[in-house]
Amino acid sequence: MSHGGLTTALAYDTARKEFYRYRHYLETSTRVAREEALAVGAFFGPGPVEIGMHLENQAYEGWKAWAEKEVAAMKQMAGAAYTGTENQEAAISSPEVPEQEDLQEVSESVPASRQGQEAQGGAAVHPPVQREVIVASLEGRDVFLQAATSFGKSICFQLPAVVDVGITIVISPLLALMNNQLAAMEKAGIKVATINSTTPLGIKNDILGDLKSGHPRTRLLYVTPEYCTLDYFRKCLRTVHEQRELARIAIDEAHCISEWGHDFRPSFKQLDFFKREFPDVPMICCTATATQRVRDDIMNTLALDRLRLRCFTMTTHRPNLHYEVRFKSDEEDHYPDFLNWLRACHQRRAAHPHRTQELTARNERIDNVSGIIYVLYRRDTEALSARLRSDGIGAKPYHAGLSIDAKSDHLSGWVQNRPGYDVIVATTAFGMGIDKENVRFVVHWQLPKSFEGFYQEAGRAGRDGKAAVCMLYYSREDRDRAAFLMGRETANTANATTTSGAQGKSKREAQVNRARSLQSLIAFCEDTGKCRHRAIAEYFGDTTLPKCEWACDWHKDAVGLERRKGKGLSSEEWCATQREVGYAVDEYD
Repeated sequence: MSHGGLTTALAYDTARKEFYRYRHYLETSTRVAREEALAVGAFFGPGPVEIGMHLENQAYEGWKAWAEKEVAAMKQMAGAAYTGTENQEAAISSPEVPEQEDLQEVSESVPASRQGQEAQGGAAVHPPVQREVIVASLEGRDVFLQAATSFGKSICFQLPAVVDVGITIVISPLLALMNNQLAAMEKAGIKVATINSTTPLGIKNDILGDLKSGHPRTRLLYVTPEYCTLDYFRKCLRTVHEQRELARIAIDEAHCISEWGHDFRPSFKQLDFFKREFPDVPMICCTATATQRVRDDIMNTLALDRLRLRCFTMTTHRPNLHYEVRFKSDEEDHYPDFLNWLRACHQRRAAHPHRTQELTARNERIDNVSGIIYVLYRRDTEALSARLRSDGIGAKPYHAGLSIDAKSDHLSGWVQNRPGYDVIVATTAFGMGIDKENVRFVVHWQLPKSFEGFYQEAGRAGRDGKAAVCMLYYSREDRDRAAFLMGRETANTANATTTSGAQGKSKREAQVNRARSLQSLIAFCEDTGKCRHRAIAEYFGDTTLPKCEWACDWHKDAVGLERRKGKGLSSEEWCATQREVGYAVDEYD
């Protein structure tokens, strides 16, 4: 089946069926179309069964007649110029999506995008809701998707981009996030590009020249939100839009748009340009972390078309993750506690022959328990990784102060499971966009700065659907330090209000929300009377009550948890004394 057949079968929006688009599209030779179709198959799997994308003679007979009818209608519209598609077959499942379906209920049965892969021999089999998101995007609807890490949000705009006509602009906040996705798609032979601060001038000019043609061959173009504010880039997009080749806009990490989000970036606010200039171009917004207030703010800021909007808010529940809070104080070193836990993990692996056979079959090292330790300060990444290495644990630091070569070496070694690269000790920016499935633990060495940040970082564990541990070391000293820094930031922002008017007030509101997020995380740590999974669901407004299945410290041992809290935390009197003497507090890195 050629790429043209895929487009005819799936992109049935009337505006996308006009003659000039098919004429332009069919200028591509049969050989190139075939190679591109095979590349799509190689990247997304032998055939994403759930949306019927069988690229190798696997047609669903029940829909073959529908597809042939669509092809015939397009041939009639295009006339004699529409040639070479007589033998096309479209393999698709029903494009009809129930308008009022309860997506929350559907999502309960499919918590992760890779569920069921083993039964399919590793093929990419997309869950029902993921399929609905893809179909909605191909229908030309605006889409808002909130789903936990590992759901497979990126494929929801990548797959429509490679089977549809025109270019998809992907707006992403981090270079690492872009580069990881680009590398995977380039390896599959898919036409993808990026413009960012590291793009060589010659390549940038080639990409812009492709845009100025009005008929870009690039399927996905990754850019930063800051680049979208440039007049020259906007002018190029207008040219593409005039030729009706601007297929869709995808915004990754969409919570950065909202001043109520934990990662607000002012440049994201200016993305409302797209709906003002191109109201007919569909948009898809993806995030893993957004409260109801943040979701509403995103939709209002971007002026998403409520009449054509499909909102998919998935459950926050990750049943394979075991959440645990370990209580400590500054008077004691919690490194021995962690080292003993990690060594016990190694011993359990070595003690079970069936586990050894399983790891060998997957080409994984028996002595590798891959994980991430998040710290707040750069100096801690260096000190803690060195301490682990001295105890025989392969650990490497990762922070913004490292050289490009060092960061690349540490990241690639960790992703490839090389000896000596088992654990990454990193500041909080690490991990976004990195597709490493076998992360068995994520540890927060200190209290994170926000609830959303904690949830997103912890979610980088267990992307393969297997059991993983998310551990947070908590002390009231850390709590007081975090509150002190947050209060100082709030005071600085309050001063900005008097000098910057509405803009300063807006920043102050955002700061207040970040303070509330920190307070919620503190309450999460202090509460020893509730399931951790349930507490996370309640914070994000998830009405689906998760079944924990002993996957948190409260369900595992509620009585012991309360006892450990009383033993591990310093007294309130000790903390108050420290506040009175005014200990030194470092800024976050």
